[in-house]
Amino acid sequence: MTEIDAAPQPLPRARLIAIHLDEASIARPSATIDHEREVAIFDILDGNSFGLVGRDDGPYKLTLAIAGERLAFAVGTETQDAIVTHLLSLTPFRRIMKDYFIVCDSYYSAIRTAPPSRIQSIDMGRRALHDEGSRLLTQRLEGKITVDHDTSRRLFTLICALHGRG
Repeated sequence: MTEIDAAPQPLPRARLIAIHLDEASIARPSATIDHEREVAIFDILDGNSFGLVGRDDGPYKLTLAIAGERLAFAVGTETQDAIVTHLLSLTPFRRIMKDYFIVCDSYYSAIRTAPPSRIQSIDMGRRALHDEGSRLLTQRLEGKITVDHDTSRRLFTLICALHGRG
């Protein structure tokens, strides 16, 4: 019997291999926000689609920060730090994040006392706002960075963790 080794498949270039959140940007960290942030980073790194428009020099490293009233996406490669930085205004995200935080607070309160049907309804609202935030993020990144839906959802979670409830 002959063994055939499959040739190793090249890793996709349009992906993230590292994510750093600027610690100075993280507003009022709590155990819940820290946990959501860690899970989102783990999930993104486990499987994502992230590319710079007009470039094919990934895989990429991402640093997210709040710079004034803007969200900074500093993107580097395995060998270079910050080859490009894109700044997005936080203004379009404010309403969605405010509503998202309110619904999340309701959800966490409901988990302790509410019947399952109430928890499910709140969770549906939470997911709808999360999807709305991820669609907005994808639109705001258009022409700069391409991401798939799951990556966009998890990046929206990280933006919320950075922005906090302020």
